[in-house]
Amino acid sequence: MSAQPPLDVVVVPAGADRFADVATMLNPNGRPQACWCMHWRLPPREDANLRHEYLQALAEQDPAPGLLAYLADGEGADVGKGADDGADRTVVGWVGLAPKSASRTLQRSRLLPRGEPDTWPTTWAVMCFVVRPGYRRRGVARALLEAAVDYARDHGGRVVEGYPVEAGGSRVPVSAGFVGTVEMFEAVGFERVGETPATSGKRPRWVLRRDLATG
Repeated sequence: MSAQPPLDVVVVPAGADRFADVATMLNPNGRPQACWCMHWRLPPREDANLRHEYLQALAEQDPAPGLLAYLADGEGADVGKGADDGADRTVVGWVGLAPKSASRTLQRSRLLPRGEPDTWPTTWAVMCFVVRPGYRRRGVARALLEAAVDYARDHGGRVVEGYPVEAGGSRVPVSAGFVGTVEMFEAVGFERVGETPATSGKRPRWVLRRDLATG
């Protein structure tokens, strides 16, 4: 089957006014203990049943805990307020991101690079991607990653890191690819730093880094 053309999407911060669309992306089945993209930023003594409340509180702050991608043409069945111009649009993707200073798990990780504490506020981590079924493999995750770089830069970021898996020419299952792929990060200007002991779906994960001072 031939590849479908890339989708034209609008990417915006996942603020509190868009939290219904965040829920569509992160917990479409209404599971009581869904991840809610909270693994890397859990508060002390975290209650799994309250993850959505933790994330909703973060969505009320600036910077937002993630970005949402919407179809730019407004077509689709599940419509939300997805653009700054107020147009109704269909939400199709999410990327979670934060400075390392907001990620307790990264600060203590033995598998992923922690960095020096004085760099945590200006080093941003791309945590996870979610693209809705029916819209995958059409450039949504790449558009989210490009927007994440700009969002980090606009909020004082000096470096953006990701910890994706290497596709190696094969299709990566959704269960492993939520961290992104090395190939996608490299296509957006990230440089490969080194392999980590971490894995996703039994695939090794790499450190990819983009220095915002140089581009």
